Amino acid sequence: MGDAPRALVTGTSTGIGRVIALALAREGYDLAITELETDWLDELLQHPDFRGRNVVPLHLDLRQQASIDEAFDHALHRFGAIDLLVNNAGRALHKPAVDVAWSEWDDVMNTNLKGTFFLSQRFGRHCLDLRRPGCIVSLASTHGVIGIAGRSVYGISKAGVAHMTKMLAIEWAAQNIRVNAIAPTTVLTPSREKMLSDPHARAAMLERIPTRRFATPEEIAGAVIYLASPAAASITGHTLLVDGGLTAY
Repeated sequence: MGDAPRALVTGTSTGIGRVIALALAREGYDLAITELETDWLDELLQHPDFRGRNVVPLHLDLRQQASIDEAFDHALHRFGAIDLLVNNAGRALHKPAVDVAWSEWDDVMNTNLKGTFFLSQRFGRHCLDLRRPGCIVSLASTHGVIGIAGRSVYGISKAGVAHMTKMLAIEWAAQNIRVNAIAPTTVLTPSREKMLSDPHARAAMLERIPTRRFATPEEIAGAVIYLASPAAASITGHTLLVDGGLTAY
């Protein structure tokens, strides 16, 4: 187990982050998994896919630099080094642009963009200090690529994640630190299933997607596994669209 690759994955109690963490465990990774409250991770820690893996649950609030530093230090103390950072945690905001409050803007941006940047910075420093390669995969969104009503702040934050991916990839390419992102369309997580229980809303969303199907969390996890693998050694600064052709119009 000492030779296992090590990953830090944010926002893992439910949805896409949970599935990514389990997929990485099946690939042989030891894991630091994070949430705002570590007891939200209790059920996940009992999953059979974690059997035989070294998994540490961590409190992480991306809106607080002290929390970022504490979580990363804890992961390093446990594992000695981190090979892969998956920036999955994020906050959504469904609201008309004219109704967005200053505090709501800050909450989304501090989590989705600022926190993601400073956690990535910490990971980059770690790799540079030890002169070791590293890989970052961040979750962006099709909302950061094309426009949609009622999602302005979230979309702006995710567009920032996609461009941050390019900036960090260029800056760290010579040190063999690869930085990529994934931009999914609607992913059928349990929470999204509830949102799409209205057949008219579901049909309207599917109508926008050329393949007429939503992405699955397993497909997003598969993209993470690929981008973190040696097969993607020449891919950096790229945002992989997993969108059923939505942005191809």
